[in-house]
Amino acid sequence: MGNSIQEIKWEFEQADRNDLPALYKKYDTDERAGVQNLIKRYKKQEEKLASERVRLEEMRQYERQYQEYSYICGIDEAGRGPLAGPVVAGAVILPKDCEILYLNDSKKVSAKKREALYDEIMDKALAVGVGISSPARIDEINILQATYEAMRFAIQDLKTAPDILLNDAVTIPGVTIRQVPIIKGDAKSVSIAAASIIAKVTRDRLMVKYDEIMPEYGFAGNKGYGSAAHIEALKKYGPTPIHRNTFIKNFI
Repeated sequence: MGNSIQEIKWEFEQADRNDLPALYKKYDTDERAGVQNLIKRYKKQEEKLASERVRLEEMRQYERQYQEYSYICGIDEAGRGPLAGPVVAGAVILPKDCEILYLNDSKKVSAKKREALYDEIMDKALAVGVGISSPARIDEINILQATYEAMRFAIQDLKTAPDILLNDAVTIPGVTIRQVPIIKGDAKSVSIAAASIIAKVTRDRLMVKYDEIMPEYGFAGNKGYGSAAHIEALKKYGPTPIHRNTFIKNFI
């Protein structure tokens, strides 16, 4: 008598990816629906993984283009548009052979997946830097200059000095390292995508902390953006110390 479906399932679960073709061949003639469904599921997973690796390879185009540089750093920011909270920049240097599956522009990834990617980036990156410019600073020098400042802080925060910067769309003033601005870079470069995840998760965690102190404004949900409920709370309770006065003039 052959193996039970449960035993075959265990065999697949324990197998290395390289062993799967042999298992497909071994059980290809097994007519039980449970076995054939198991084979289909594993083949579908393999197709999905192969497709993801092709997508990631396309996202390494700039890293390949500048591969003569030892330390390629991606730069991105989160929080240019909200009414409240800081603007946060991320800077990430990944190893050349680094693979982080499903890494993408932070806006294209669910909050749960961003958290998992954040941990993986922190674990695998050669260096990660974070820079923050406060709401008061945004009011003082404007959001674009505050964004540049946060990016310079993020570069300074790196434990390894980068040789080249791949930036999401901008050229940062006051930086002597070579810069390559890439339009929609967070969807075209693994380094910039990693920086976008670091910036977004860092900022979102800060807004959740602010929500614990000032729950009336719903910062944990809206992250400081101008949702209807946030604007209503702003009119009812007035601005907080983390509101950007230059952004809320039309609402109070």
